[in-house]
Amino acid sequence: MSDGFAGSVARSGEDELLRAFVEMADTLADEYDVAHLLHRLARYCVTLLGASAAGLLLADQRGNLEVIASSEESGRLRELLRLQTEQGPCLDAYRSGEEVAVEDLAAQTGRWPRFAPEATRAGFRSVRALPMRLRSQVIGTLNVFGRDGTPLTGAALSVAHALTDVATIGILQERAIRRRELLTEQLQHALNSRVVIEQAKGVLAHAGGLEMEAAFDRLRAYSRGSNQRLSEVAEAVASSRLRPAQVLGERGAN
Repeated sequence: MSDGFAGSVARSGEDELLRAFVEMADTLADEYDVAHLLHRLARYCVTLLGASAAGLLLADQRGNLEVIASSEESGRLRELLRLQTEQGPCLDAYRSGEEVAVEDLAAQTGRWPRFAPEATRAGFRSVRALPMRLRSQVIGTLNVFGRDGTPLTGAALSVAHALTDVATIGILQERAIRRRELLTEQLQHALNSRVVIEQAKGVLAHAGGLEMEAAFDRLRAYSRGSNQRLSEVAEAVASSRLRPAQVLGERGAN
């Protein structure tokens, strides 16, 4: 970021800006690679916005930040990003849901005693962390570094926000689709299990001359006694892998 962020969007050209938004919008399509997408977002912060370096952290299921992408694979940048899982502007932005902007990292050693000195030693002077947020839900952060004290402002900041927002929406949509698919699979599995259980009850009722309720009690008792799932025992009975006599010999169903 030798000459700062200001005006960098205009110099990079409208074509590259359009390509960036098209690529981020691909998150709204099926079968996209989240890691690749976020790596490209980090790179666009350098090539399109004029940042010196950038990286992204996403929260796991426990709410802990993990490094997911960076504009370069240098060990020093990755270590700076990893430090921010414990302290730093990214962690603060994730917890607050608000941007964190610093023009002079050297003056922040009291605030971030490990991160600030390391970032300064790496040659960075300014940093801005943008939360990846949709309404009240924050899923991660974008961290943009500069080697001079010029912060990310104006048109460059607006572009960074827009690209981050599109990527965030795409990630959340993909997660929602996965959850819906999982719920659908679970429902279908439950329905299939119920059909098999009904079949097994019929087999046991016929073999033992029992009412369906009594046959179900025997099926449950065998499941408990053998420490197997009810659906597994039912499937074994229905497919003739388990003889009805073995199940009907069990007693003590509640």
